[in-house]
Amino acid sequence: MISDQDVARYQRDGFIVVPDVLSAQDIAELQRVTDEFVEASRKATQHTDVFDLEPGHTAAQPRLRRIKTPNLHHPIYARMVHHPKIVAVLQRLWGPNIRFDISKLNLKAAGFGSPVEWHQDWAFYPHTNDDLAAVGIMIDDFTPDNGSMLVIPGSHTGPIHDHHAKGHFVGGIDPSTSGIDFSKGVMCTGKAGSITVHHVRLVHGSSANVSGKPRRFLLHQYRIADAWPLIHPPTAWEPWTSMLVAGQDTLEPRMTAVPVRLPYPAAPNQGSIYENQRNLGTRFFKDAFDPTTVAS
Repeated sequence: MISDQDVARYQRDGFIVVPDVLSAQDIAELQRVTDEFVEASRKATQHTDVFDLEPGHTAAQPRLRRIKTPNLHHPIYARMVHHPKIVAVLQRLWGPNIRFDISKLNLKAAGFGSPVEWHQDWAFYPHTNDDLAAVGIMIDDFTPDNGSMLVIPGSHTGPIHDHHAKGHFVGGIDPSTSGIDFSKGVMCTGKAGSITVHHVRLVHGSSANVSGKPRRFLLHQYRIADAWPLIHPPTAWEPWTSMLVAGQDTLEPRMTAVPVRLPYPAAPNQGSIYENQRNLGTRFFKDAFDPTTVAS
């Protein structure tokens, strides 16, 4: 699925975009099912175990910003976890033994969808080694104006930035104090059916959707089988082993010298990264109610 050059690019930059991974049928099914979830969200008046709602969500104008753990709520999403081409890409990067972690589907409604502030996934869930990545499935075309993911190439080899504000973990980096040159950000665009793979330590975020079309991004988090969580360890063995999607399991965690900053005390607002980041004082991206981005 990917070349030696792609592997080298991932190791150097911390991300790759791989076109034409999913078929037209796969995408049509994902679009149909996602439309059904958006329609069902009309009945929701507050966040639920399935729906994370945008500010201003109503039954007349549903604004759904996240479907939580979609693989648990529909077989089409669950099937994507084991998609053979996705698993093949990860095995090319890490080797044969791959474990799934969790999924989410981030939606950005046309002309509205909320931004996600700069952050590193590693800040939420450090492990014994950092062979972890998120695979993002582009359910729609990702364009420069619809809130496509932005990344800082090479940042996966740097420090773990502070994701705290006022003494609490808030899941976002303060752009005024981080020292990051955000002008180096690269946008991950592509046609529906493409995927992104980004390293767990890569600094990334996304602006609001200012286009006239929706932008829907199905994200699956994976880890190599010998990466064990430093927080939230498995509490039941069978569910843990059932997350292995390829290769062999192991009871021998691989320990590497990776920087770790624990996500404590917990964010005052729980439920999703959007809720966590409500308490981030200084923001890089303008709010969805003012759907333009700011480059500062």
